[in-house]
Amino acid sequence: MKITRIAEIAAVAVVALTLTACGQKSSSSSQSGDYAADQSVNWMESSQLPSMDISKATDEISLNMLNNTNEGIYRLGKDNKVTPGLATKTTESKDGKTWTFTLRKAKWSNGDAVTAQDFVYSWQRTVNPKTAAQYSYIFSGIKNADQIMKGKKAPSTLGVQAVNKQTLKVTLDKNIPYFKLLMGFVPFFPQHESFVKSAGSSYGIKAAGVLSDGPYTIKGWTGTNDKWSLVKNNKYWDAKNVHLKTLNDQVTKDSSTALNLFQSGKLDEAVLSGNQVKNMLNDKSMTVLPQARLGYLEMNQKKIKAFKNLKIRQAMSYALDRKTFTKNVLGDGSFAAPGFVTKDLAKNPKTGADFVKDADSKGTGVTFDATKAKQLWKQGLSEIGKKSLTINLMSDDTPREKNAAEYVQSQLEKELPGLKVTVSAIPYKQRLAKSAAHNFQMVLTLWGADYSDPSTDLDIMTSTNSYNNGQWSNKQYDQLVKAATNASASQTQQRWSDMVKAEQVMMKDQGVIPLYQMTVPRLMNTKVKGVIYNTAGTPYNFKNMYVEK
Repeated sequence: MKITRIAEIAAVAVVALTLTACGQKSSSSSQSGDYAADQSVNWMESSQLPSMDISKATDEISLNMLNNTNEGIYRLGKDNKVTPGLATKTTESKDGKTWTFTLRKAKWSNGDAVTAQDFVYSWQRTVNPKTAAQYSYIFSGIKNADQIMKGKKAPSTLGVQAVNKQTLKVTLDKNIPYFKLLMGFVPFFPQHESFVKSAGSSYGIKAAGVLSDGPYTIKGWTGTNDKWSLVKNNKYWDAKNVHLKTLNDQVTKDSSTALNLFQSGKLDEAVLSGNQVKNMLNDKSMTVLPQARLGYLEMNQKKIKAFKNLKIRQAMSYALDRKTFTKNVLGDGSFAAPGFVTKDLAKNPKTGADFVKDADSKGTGVTFDATKAKQLWKQGLSEIGKKSLTINLMSDDTPREKNAAEYVQSQLEKELPGLKVTVSAIPYKQRLAKSAAHNFQMVLTLWGADYSDPSTDLDIMTSTNSYNNGQWSNKQYDQLVKAATNASASQTQQRWSDMVKAEQVMMKDQGVIPLYQMTVPRLMNTKVKGVIYNTAGTPYNFKNMYVEK
């Protein structure tokens, strides 16, 4: 695939970022004179904060906030490397199925001790079907998790045990190759049982209903407002190495407003879009960050029967000129989606080839072909006995997603005769809720990898996964993903082959329509240091952030 010039420049910028802004600077190697007197940062958010419930949070903003107000077994550092969290010692059995973690003595922000039982309660709460946690599926592989999620066993049978207050034992049904990465991911963080129960319906929906065991606490969040703050948590076990006092979050949906606020010194970080990116590339504050994050279209096959027709789905995908879209509409360094699994997420353990290259989705609809689109569309309409079709496309109301939805609307109507597309651009929080409830016809959605393995993308499109909002189903796909998770989990190359085949099946069947792989064109005050950014998992780790003199 030929990448646009802006993406090439972005790659250079990312290298520069790796060497500078995202470098971690600990207090042990810093002089106190390095730090500005005012240790506060003003940070931009694109939308309101939906949830601070560890079991129920699903979106990037919520996960970022939870990742910095809470902590689990590990923290994920630069390049997704496991760094110390609450565990001081880890013991793994020879078969990889039993893990024992020795926990340090740490406190919640209310002064209570963090114990192994907090992990037990949190994990059992998440897998309990009554909680309706969309991330419960990620616990699959922990002993009895699958049966619990199906309602066949009690949550108390989950393979997690508090041996004593400082020792946590986890038993797996099978080897999980990426288990350590999971232990640094938000859904596996602890929750304080008595606090959760006393907070009741207020838990995780406003600042008063949030308890923290991480570097910061959250203040000023009502659940619906556009401003809140992360404040240093003096009860955090490593508080002496947290130098930032306050991070002020401000929702700024419009990138022009964000740029003005940044240039006037009212924001220390701002995300840009379109021509702004081209105009600011030479600015020393500018970096274009890569993301293992995909923008794609989900078609609700239970709402719109036409979407059950393969030729209809394929026609819609062939009708989209992704290269023109990413270059002329987005213009922010994002590039045409290579498939469902994102580029640079994972490499073949034997050959080193990128997963995208091995799967090679060309010719399966993830390319623009107007002639083929029209042919398939005509055949598909004939097969369902219709001459025209009207569908509604739902998207976020942010400028980028509205522009993307409008492009999809115009392109589909242009290339597919008889198709009428209406657009509903709604607030992010509302779009998430409607998507989860399958309350849409077609939706422009985003998915970011939770860890650096293709399974993080492929798993969510299995028939029963809670994130499969369009409810696409393919038995061969399910079997391949299941094999990669179970039978071939310990056979590295066979597992890779199963995942490659699964990707090929989904793209040939056009289970979803991949649109673009995202980047984050970001301005950041050059005096703000120590920010760790990762392409997969929760993007930001603010623990070591500080303001330089």
